[in-house]
Amino acid sequence: MSVTERPDIPSKTLLRKGFLRSFVRWLVIGVVLVWSLAALILLASRWIDPPTTAVHMQRRLQSWIHHTAYHERYKFIPLSQISPDLQHAVISAEDARFYQHHGFDWDQIQIAAEDDLEGGRTRGASTITQQLVKNLFFGTGRSILRKGAEFTLVPVAELVLGKRRILEIYLNVVEWGPGIYGADSACRYYDGTAARSVGREQAARLAAILPAPLKRRPERMNRYSALILERMRQVGW
Repeated sequence: MSVTERPDIPSKTLLRKGFLRSFVRWLVIGVVLVWSLAALILLASRWIDPPTTAVHMQRRLQSWIHHTAYHERYKFIPLSQISPDLQHAVISAEDARFYQHHGFDWDQIQIAAEDDLEGGRTRGASTITQQLVKNLFFGTGRSILRKGAEFTLVPVAELVLGKRRILEIYLNVVEWGPGIYGADSACRYYDGTAARSVGREQAARLAAILPAPLKRRPERMNRYSALILERMRQVGW
C-alpha cells in the first residue's frame, strides 16, 4: 500500500508549486496592470483636471465610518487664476528646489536620513511631485509598498506633466483643511477672497498649514509664515 501511495507525494508537491507559480504570475500581471492604469491617469491629467483624488475619497470614507458630517469644497481653477504669491509661498514651504530637481530632491532626502540617524527628523523630504502622486493615488497612509509605487510613478509625472501642470494640479487638489481642497476653496474659506486676490502675508500663512491641514489654522502660523516670507525674499519672490 505504501508503494502505491509514493507517486502521489511528488504529484502533490508539483501541484502546490504550480499553484504558487500561477499565483505569482497573476499577481505580477495585476501589479503591472494597476501601475499602467496609474500611468495612463497621469498622462490623461495633462489635459483633464482630476475630478477627485485618493485623499478626497479617503476623507469621505472616514466620515461615513465615523458618522461625522462632511462637506467637500473643491473647485479646480487654472494656474493663471492663482496668485503668484501663493504659488511662491507653497513652493518655498513645501519644495524650495521644485524647479531644479526631476521629482526627487536627493539633498533633502540625505538631510532627512541624517536627521533620522541622529534621533529625530526635523524636516520632510517629499517634493511637490511626490506629494501630488501620493494625493492622487495613495491617500495619507504610509507603507513601504506605497513608497515603492510612488517612487516609480514620480518620474512618469515629471515626464508627462511638466512642472507647470504639476504645480497647477497640486495647488488645486491638496488638502487645506477639513473638506477643503485646492487654493480657491482655501482662500474663500479662510479669507473670503478668490485665489487670484490673496495677499503675500496671507499666502504664507496658507502655505504654512499644508504639513498638517487638519490641525493648523492660518492665523496661528506667525512664526512659520515669517520663515516662508523670508525664504521668498531670499530667492527674489
